[in-house]
Amino acid sequence: MAAESQSKVQLIQRCIRDFPDFPKKGIVFKDICPLLKDPAALTAVIDLFEEHVKKNHKQVDLIIGLDARGFLFGPLLAQRLGVGFVLVRKRGKLPGPTVSVAYALEYGEADAEIQEDAVFPGQKVLLIDDLLATGGTLYATCELIRKLQAEVLGCMVVIELKELHGADKLKPHSVFSLVQY
Repeated sequence: MAAESQSKVQLIQRCIRDFPDFPKKGIVFKDICPLLKDPAALTAVIDLFEEHVKKNHKQVDLIIGLDARGFLFGPLLAQRLGVGFVLVRKRGKLPGPTVSVAYALEYGEADAEIQEDAVFPGQKVLLIDDLLATGGTLYATCELIRKLQAEVLGCMVVIELKELHGADKLKPHSVFSLVQY
């Protein structure tokens, strides 16, 4: 099984391309568009996430996807696991009563929000996004879930930029990443 998993990771890596100096000079943007275009690579992503969840988490009630690329992987994984999917969005994008948290960005501040009735106290949730850099958005989402008195079982990302130490910011929550740079 380890060889099959490694083969899937290699397929995923081949479908991630770099764009230097995007969105600004000094940044190397990791583009997942080729991965989304390749059905085998997208299936590999969901297979590996599903394998991780089934191996490490006995009970999962919800998958929480972060705006916006977490919306690409989260529903597919939730469907495979037979659980619900919930959105965390930027402020002002969700209808009805919401709970929000402000968080710092490299260039200012933003707000993450979730619908007030999306997660119930005591529910066990996993967070999913495409990329972990500094950890700000995932950390804010952990805070949202804490406000709703649910339990974050862990965070899952396709790509982790290790040199930015985002996983440290998320402790004590675990981070599972498919590809690390």
